[in-house]
Amino acid sequence: MEVVGRINEREAELDQWFRAEVTATTPGPARGKQEPITPDSPITGARCLELFDAQTTARHLDLAARQLTREGHGYYSIGSSGHEGNAAVAAALRVTDPALLHYRSAAFFVQRAGQVPGLDPIRDVLLGVAAAVADPISGGRHKVFGSKPAHVIPQTSTIASHLPRAVGLAFAIERAAQLRVPCEWPEDAVVVCSFGDASANHSTATGAINTAVHTAHQGVPLPILFVCEDNGIGISVPTPRTWIAQAYGSRPGLRYFEADGADLVDALTAASEAAQWVRAQRKPAFLRLRTVRLLGHAGSDVEAAYRRPAEIAADLRRDPVARTARLLITAGMATPGELLRRYDDIGARVAETAEKVWGEVKLTSAPAVMAPLAPNRPTVVRTDALRGTPAAGSGGFPAPTGDSGEPMTLAQAVNRTLGELLTRDPDVLVFGEDVGRKGGVYGVTKGLQQEFGVRRVFDTLLDEQSVLGTALGAGLAGFVPIPEIQYLAYVHNAEDQLRGEAATLSFFSDGNYRNPLVVRIAGYAYQKGFGGHFHNDNSIAALRDIPGVVIASPSRADDAAAMLRTCVSAARVDGRVCVFLEPIALYHTRDLHRPGDSGWLAPVSAVRHAEIGKARVHGTGAHLTIVSFANGVPMSLRVARRLSERGIHARVLDLRWLSPLPIDDLLDNARATGRVLIADETRRSGGVSEAVCAALLDAGFDGPIARVTSEDSFIPLGPAASTVLLDEARIESAARKLLARP
Repeated sequence: MEVVGRINEREAELDQWFRAEVTATTPGPARGKQEPITPDSPITGARCLELFDAQTTARHLDLAARQLTREGHGYYSIGSSGHEGNAAVAAALRVTDPALLHYRSAAFFVQRAGQVPGLDPIRDVLLGVAAAVADPISGGRHKVFGSKPAHVIPQTSTIASHLPRAVGLAFAIERAAQLRVPCEWPEDAVVVCSFGDASANHSTATGAINTAVHTAHQGVPLPILFVCEDNGIGISVPTPRTWIAQAYGSRPGLRYFEADGADLVDALTAASEAAQWVRAQRKPAFLRLRTVRLLGHAGSDVEAAYRRPAEIAADLRRDPVARTARLLITAGMATPGELLRRYDDIGARVAETAEKVWGEVKLTSAPAVMAPLAPNRPTVVRTDALRGTPAAGSGGFPAPTGDSGEPMTLAQAVNRTLGELLTRDPDVLVFGEDVGRKGGVYGVTKGLQQEFGVRRVFDTLLDEQSVLGTALGAGLAGFVPIPEIQYLAYVHNAEDQLRGEAATLSFFSDGNYRNPLVVRIAGYAYQKGFGGHFHNDNSIAALRDIPGVVIASPSRADDAAAMLRTCVSAARVDGRVCVFLEPIALYHTRDLHRPGDSGWLAPVSAVRHAEIGKARVHGTGAHLTIVSFANGVPMSLRVARRLSERGIHARVLDLRWLSPLPIDDLLDNARATGRVLIADETRRSGGVSEAVCAALLDAGFDGPIARVTSEDSFIPLGPAASTVLLDEARIESAARKLLARP
């Protein structure tokens, strides 16, 4: 199948330009392929021919992807034409240097994959375009540049959201070597992360680069090479020609390199210098690769609608594939005829492969699509969670309140459990804002840094995106990271690191890569004497709808300890992304019914594992089931006691797990009483109670159901907070009304 003749006018113009440029170039005197391509360059002609092949392959992959899309056989047409200079970046690095790539990195991917025996980058890319199950990286879920054997970690089209992860990975590779934690990358590896000029302006990019510089400034190794492929335009919005150099070219602590991406020798020279500098210095560097964007943003983009013809023509004259061909011809390394045959042979192979792969089997069922989202091996998780835990005070870790059999608060239970995990598991890291020297705003991590050192328990800068990005990178490098987000409201600053990055990695890599992660978040409302919206947020809707994410929400010390251990084991064993919501107002709560009764303290030694998706029931009342979680549990228990004094016997079901919900336990306890009241401290719209109601109705429960919630409001400062929050009086009133219904 010929590619030419099946391409549109713009693509034909690009193809014809290449042919005309090659034909018009006067050959230099013939020279040996092992000679330098130019007198002052160490780069051989053979190396340039190798990179020309990678560039040409990337170009033909673009043309094939667009043709497949027009025929209805392909589903992705964001191309790399004009960016083929990034093949030089791949050549400057080792195969074992982890790469997190821009979506215009076909030439990098072809060059990198071509160095790994057994890989076929042409077939792999086209399988992704065709959304075929046989795609070795995504299994037909998305077209991404990724390969486990080639150490290319797949990224989707989210804007710059992979930069925090890349920074975290650079940090964690070094930290793994220091702590002797097994890591799949060598300790002298360099992380490369590429992105576009428009993305360089995104807060995620600027925050990640700031974190890299901030970390290196403190003497912590951070071997990362940022590669900005600057084509001067973000879809239709121009980037000022000198902006990237002005923004990043003279920043202290960030070594800056620049090269013409259309000039292969310049690009390879600069990329090699940058890679060598980062590898030797273990510090961040920034490479601006000046590129052009040919063929528009994507297949559906008509750039003539917003760009002048002269601008488009100027870009065409900087076509890197044609430039490399001219270099080879003038240097005497190939004749025009030889390069045209090489170009056509590669094109024919790409076209032939495209014909073969477009009919490959696609994903045809929801279970098949969702298979990598939530791997679940509860027996293995349980075994890991119950592995030998040091006795209180052993291993140098002091018991916070004496023996672990002594009742303790929720905060003490989390503190003790973190200490036990750090003692037992060398792959555990604990970090976040103020978790180190201060021991956390609420003292939950107090003493951990002193006991386990700054390499395993450490403070981060104030940037939630970078806190989570550090965790994402650490998870890739072999750790089980336990980052802390100081308040629930703060996670929304960085929620895409969970939604767009952590939760999608196993999905878009078909399980080849995973993000073991347990994010501790201090949340919910009801703080006494301290509050306002940012410290009393009760909205978790944005977390609950992220596919595959586990959300744990303990209310008491014993559950907190067991659930935290389970989350850590699920992260380690199954690569799960877990959010561990800790109710601030219950951190130091001791009493339940009356002052001094110590009714909310609990020992943490009896139960050391709590299966994901299993609730806890308090009481055996047969008249009413009150379903709640977190702060709502002690409130509901107090209501249940008052009801019992009037002969009404209620049981309280603590959901514990908000995703996945404990459906079986919910139904069992709903059917046991025939009436369900949901006491939900989150908002009425988008709150947990909506999902509980839906689960009951979907399962055919036909008894009376009611719910009582907090208002659809932000939480104000001071006593006014009580006007919008769920309280015991409202729970009790709702219970009485429900019981009065026939």
